[in-house]
Amino acid sequence: MAQSTFPKRSVFVTGANGYIGSAVCRAFVRAGWRVYGLIRRPEAAGTLYSEETTPIIGSISTNATFPEALAKYTKTLDVIVSCTEQVPFGAHYDVAISLIRKLAATSNANGIRPLVLASSGCKDYGTTGIHGSPSLAPHTEASPLQPMDILKERAFACLKIFEHEDLFDAALLRPTPVYGYDSSYYGLVFELAAAAAQSEPRVLEIPFDFATIIHGCHIDDCAEAYVALAAHADRDAVAGQCFNISAGQYETLAMIADALKAEYGLRDVVRAPTGVEADLSMYIALGHSQWVDSSKIRRLTGWTDKRLPFWEGLPVYRMAYEEAARRGHEGVLRVKERFRNVLNGTKK
Repeated sequence: MAQSTFPKRSVFVTGANGYIGSAVCRAFVRAGWRVYGLIRRPEAAGTLYSEETTPIIGSISTNATFPEALAKYTKTLDVIVSCTEQVPFGAHYDVAISLIRKLAATSNANGIRPLVLASSGCKDYGTTGIHGSPSLAPHTEASPLQPMDILKERAFACLKIFEHEDLFDAALLRPTPVYGYDSSYYGLVFELAAAAAQSEPRVLEIPFDFATIIHGCHIDDCAEAYVALAAHADRDAVAGQCFNISAGQYETLAMIADALKAEYGLRDVVRAPTGVEADLSMYIALGHSQWVDSSKIRRLTGWTDKRLPFWEGLPVYRMAYEEAARRGHEGVLRVKERFRNVLNGTKK
């Protein structure tokens, strides 16, 4: 049988053992790409190997040597995906761009102009009204950026990705919060419900309006959106654009509350009394009301979300989270630390 000589496309993902980065690596592997993932710690390489991603050890720093390490495997990259964040974000992003330029220059010299997919988030737009509020409308890519103070630097620094047309094309992706597997911030929801179920009167109090819009997306669906843009035949339609990534429909806090009540056998889930303050982590998970439109990427690429919404798939998402906890998953350990801060009433 004749073998195809068509070269496999290659992608390099920074933050490859992070929540979004690892999912993006898996999605590109499933799509048949050669996938290289940047990780800081050598001991994390085994996880990437098990998912058929080639690990590249290094960090986003001024003395980074990973471009040279990557060059041992490939001289060209079709796509570079940036999935790292670090405070202060502006300084980190400047260093990241300088390293992306170095990778792009090597690819250019060998006949390939990469597409860079930079990651930010839909919280860059701020909030929308709650479910049922007058003139409620979703955020689109044309909405003004109105992030909370903690995200301002990220929201505006990310736009610098469009200033490097001499070496690469770029698109900026803004996913909604993501869930599934170890669950990211959604893990806090499980922790809160489990704690309430273990103490009388088995009532979970949440300090937000139950009409709050919780618009998330399963992490696998989110990752597939990156692949859809990377593989799109018309590069010009992708380059220079921002794309929101969100599920086709939003949920409300009331829907999630009802699912938690049933799943954990709670006596009730109620709004906390006036004056009860929320930890930032709890606000991010349950209090930031936002409806996000993602029709732009859907129309362009045909991408669509396929996984169950959080409230509907909550039982299996809970089991996945608890299994990740049993295995000592780093992401879950970070969620548990946030949960302790919530219980202690500290700000983080």
